[in-house]
Amino acid sequence: MKKINYILLSISILIASCQSKSEQFAIEIKETVPNNSVVLTDAQFENAQLEIGMISTKNMASVLKLSGKIDVPPQNLISVSVPLGGYLKSTHLLPGIHLRKGEVIATLEDQQYIQLQQEYLSGKAKLTLIEKELVRQRELNANKANSEKLLQQVEYEFENQEILIRALEEKLKLINLNPAKISLATMTKTIQIYASISGYVSKVNVNIGKYVTPADILFEIVNPSDLHLNLTVFEKDINQLKIGQKVIAYSNANPEIKHEAEIILISKDLGQDRSAEVHCHFEKFDPKLLPGMFLQSEIEMKSSLTNALPEEAIVSFEGKDFIFITKTSREFEMIEVILGEAENGYVSIIDANLILSKKIVLKGAYTLLMALKNTSEE
Repeated sequence: MKKINYILLSISILIASCQSKSEQFAIEIKETVPNNSVVLTDAQFENAQLEIGMISTKNMASVLKLSGKIDVPPQNLISVSVPLGGYLKSTHLLPGIHLRKGEVIATLEDQQYIQLQQEYLSGKAKLTLIEKELVRQRELNANKANSEKLLQQVEYEFENQEILIRALEEKLKLINLNPAKISLATMTKTIQIYASISGYVSKVNVNIGKYVTPADILFEIVNPSDLHLNLTVFEKDINQLKIGQKVIAYSNANPEIKHEAEIILISKDLGQDRSAEVHCHFEKFDPKLLPGMFLQSEIEMKSSLTNALPEEAIVSFEGKDFIFITKTSREFEMIEVILGEAENGYVSIIDANLILSKKIVLKGAYTLLMALKNTSEE
């Protein structure tokens, strides 16, 4: 009986030992299988309908992507200020309001406006008096009844007074007062500010009752009819651009809406970050485009031969791009690639030298990715 038990115990130990070696062998085999390879059964291969081929050469145009913002030329952006300070009495402006050229946009009042008109009227009265005296002195001089020096003195006073009057007239024009209409009955303590261009109010920096000085900017008015796209291009790319090149611009908020533009100016001055400005003119005016708005742009470069694969051959996984190459008739390996530009359903492969002689899955790569992920989860 003891002998039988000993035999049974030996058999159990032997079986356990074999199982342990089998499991160890299985683990070793599993560890040698790459986690980026997938093996299909015959049925899976038939259902996948894979298309195998080599990387091809395509004539593709590279695209230069730049960013920038909408700008307006200086003549289309007006900062409104007053040559003489005063208190803002009234204005109806709000950001976004449309203005017509010549429209009243604000009224200011101050006692210095009255003083300026007073000096002008007093100066004109004095000029009239000096003019009469000049006529009298000339008559006396013609009759040898006065000295030449006295006549010259009156002429000097007359010229000085004319200069004073002309200077006062220009000052009155600066604050939009017509000197020809100023009289004792029309003197006013207020002046009006007019829109010098048609456009939209972009900024309002004042409020009713505030005292403003000549250095203060009251409002900003933008005429958006001639918007420019100001792009930033770095030194390594600037030589690829030229006047007249077409630009496609779009915003991150609405990338499906494209705006066509054309390069009209390329700056020749590089900044500290080794970049320059490229000015583009929009082909069509779009009221939705506003100064200061940031846009992305694409500029098509010259076409050149490049190694490319169909877009169906590329799969994305965990933020990287991959393709599948064939190792055997049923085994496929996923390898990472670096993508370039895409055009007409093809994508250029930057590191194509690594796969020039490889057979690549041109169609059905996504099916292999799903099979690989399922295998990894098991």
